[in-house]
Amino acid sequence: MNELLTRILDVHGGMDRWKRYEKVEATIVSGGGLFALKGVSQDAAPRRMTVWLHEERSSVQPFGAPDQRTMFTPERIAIEKLDGSLVAQRRAPKDSFAGHEINTPWDPLHRAYFNGEALWTYLTTPFLLARDGVRVEETESWNEGSETWRALRAYFPGSVETHSLVQDFFFGEDLRLRRHDYTVNVAGGLTAAQLTSAYARGADRRPILELLMVSIDLSEVRSS
Repeated sequence: MNELLTRILDVHGGMDRWKRYEKVEATIVSGGGLFALKGVSQDAAPRRMTVWLHEERSSVQPFGAPDQRTMFTPERIAIEKLDGSLVAQRRAPKDSFAGHEINTPWDPLHRAYFNGEALWTYLTTPFLLARDGVRVEETESWNEGSETWRALRAYFPGSVETHSLVQDFFFGEDLRLRRHDYTVNVAGGLTAAQLTSAYARGADRRPILELLMVSIDLSEVRSS
C-alpha cells in the first residue's frame, strides 16, 4: 500500500477498526444549484442515509414519499416501500446518463442513483482508496492560504461506481481530508472541488465559490 495512504488511514482510525464495522448511518440535508439545473426538487428536510462499508450499496429514506426509500448498487437503482415492495427500478443505471449535459433533466431514478453513488463515495473515504483495484499515487502538493496540502490521485477500476475514474484527495498537515476533486460524469462532466460543499472548479483548479453546486450537511453519524 502507498506509504502516505497508510499514514492517512491510521489517522482516520486504522484499517483494523474499519473492518470491524459493516455500515454507517447519517442524517443528511442536501442543497445547492445542481438539482434545480436537473429539474428535480430538493427541500431542506432531513433524511437518513445508510452506507454499507464493504460492498457498494447505499439507501436513503424517505425518498419521494414518507414510506419510501432508495436502494443503490452498481447494477441496479430502485425506489421501494419500507416493506421492500418495488415502486420503480432501473438495471445498469449508469447507462441511462449517456449523452447527458449539465442541464439535461433527471427523473427520480437518476436522482436516486446520484445520491447513492455520491454518498457511498463520501462516507467510505478515505478507506475507499484501499479497496482492491484502486491505485493511488502522490501528486504535486497544493497551497491553500498558509497551509500546504498533500495530494493523492486515485485511479478507480470500472467496477466501482463513483463520480469519475480519476479523483484527487487533499490532506492537511494532520493528514485529515481537506478537499476532494472529481468530474461528475453523470452531470455532463462538471468538474468539482469539494470542500465543505461541492463547488464548480475553474481552469486554475480553484473552486468557484459563487457556484455552490451541491451541499450536504451531515449529523448524527453512527457506525454499526
